[in-house]
Amino acid sequence: MGAVKRGASNIQWIETYCRIPEGKFVGQPVRLRPWQRKIIRGIYDSPTRRAIVSYGRKNAKTTLAGFLLLLHLCGPEARRNSQLFSAAQSRDQAAILFALAAKIVRMSPDLSSVVAVRETGKVLACPELGTLYRALSAEASTAMGLSPVFTVHDELGQVRGPRSLLYDALETAAGAQEEPLTIVISTQAPSDNDLLSILIDDAKAQHDPRTKLFMWSAPMDIDPFCKKAMKAANPALGDFLNLREVEEQAAAAKRMPARESSYRNLVLNQRISQQSPFIPAAIWKACGSRPLEAAFKSVPVVMGLDLSARHDLTALVYCAQFENEWHVRAEFFAPGDGVSDRSVRDRVPYDLWARDGYLTLTPGKSVDYEFVAVRLAELCGDYEVAGIRFDRWRMDVLQAELTRIGVTLPLVPHGQGFKDMSPALDTVESELMNGRVRHGNNPILTWCAANAIVDSDPAGNRKLNKMKSTGRIDGLVALAMAMAGGVAVEDSFVSGRLMIV
Repeated sequence: MGAVKRGASNIQWIETYCRIPEGKFVGQPVRLRPWQRKIIRGIYDSPTRRAIVSYGRKNAKTTLAGFLLLLHLCGPEARRNSQLFSAAQSRDQAAILFALAAKIVRMSPDLSSVVAVRETGKVLACPELGTLYRALSAEASTAMGLSPVFTVHDELGQVRGPRSLLYDALETAAGAQEEPLTIVISTQAPSDNDLLSILIDDAKAQHDPRTKLFMWSAPMDIDPFCKKAMKAANPALGDFLNLREVEEQAAAAKRMPARESSYRNLVLNQRISQQSPFIPAAIWKACGSRPLEAAFKSVPVVMGLDLSARHDLTALVYCAQFENEWHVRAEFFAPGDGVSDRSVRDRVPYDLWARDGYLTLTPGKSVDYEFVAVRLAELCGDYEVAGIRFDRWRMDVLQAELTRIGVTLPLVPHGQGFKDMSPALDTVESELMNGRVRHGNNPILTWCAANAIVDSDPAGNRKLNKMKSTGRIDGLVALAMAMAGGVAVEDSFVSGRLMIV
């Protein structure tokens, strides 16, 4: 009989000495599944410099990395006095692999007799062999001067852009070793330009035979909510990954489109941004009918005003509920000076929008709020305006202009936090999904809707996040405030107006 290959020897060691650290089989001896064995054989039965392991969440990626780590710390792959590291983008993520490996050690009498666990420094050590493992977070300076023989990059898909200082520092530090091994273990990154995507594409092209790719991902052209898609990205589905839970996540993503991208990235392991637009393009487009002038003349009108920075975009959205539909109009203001340069910088046609009447350019390098004040006064003269909801930021400047021209308007402050924006966003989402909005495909409002990203708190409340969005979202902020005001008018139908002078 021939000699036992490294892969088989390592599988045997894991199943002999390791215990399952978490889940319904916690504490039981490890019985590696065929797909896990395939990964281990693929790494160790032929020369490997780098292995990329990628599939959906909760398929025990990090637990598998913990088994491989212990192979190199105190198992058959251990090299005397060697350094082992894991790297992650946050301290919390960095602690996960350490915690799992520590649990495996503590549950095994054999491993706990030879491995010391040092919680404070997130360190595992095998004194007899002189091997040491430490968890690192994304602080590149902590990786300088190291010489790792084994490195795990945990959830590298969280790196945005093509570079990570920590990744580069550890990979270049491994150059002093004879046969260093890097394990990248992660769900996919959202874009082609992110570091993990670049590594995966390079592995697919087979430029370096020592780079191995083990990836489970649902095809992009498949129904994302079918069981076949779930199985394609989740090798443990129906085993230690609860099928019912995954099906419920799929149902929730199908029912609430704002969750679809996150589901497809994290569960189906597709290269798609988790930060999906708040309103999917298809739903927005379906509500593109032209609003009726009769609507604004027949019922009270509610406005939303987002002043933004004076050199950026100011958004004014007004809507009227008429015959069970929301009729929406939007107007935008921007400084006239430098509009061509800003069109190039932001890669959007401000100049063309101004030419076509969608954008009002005010003289100078910043938005002249006098133009905004005068336009608000005009609209309040044309329509019965029940309220103008506004973000308090920079409202004092507009109020000064209103006072100067002698105009008093029904101004109503609207908070931008979870408390006030969550119900507003619920209204916008619900009414759009049910096709009860007519926004006329205003190109600037459509652009703002496509850019909008939401944040959620632990209770599930939502608000718009301007920092995460890839472009201006002022128009959607104004729309959410206007529709929230419309709901308040409909619910209470209070006569009179709240005025802030």
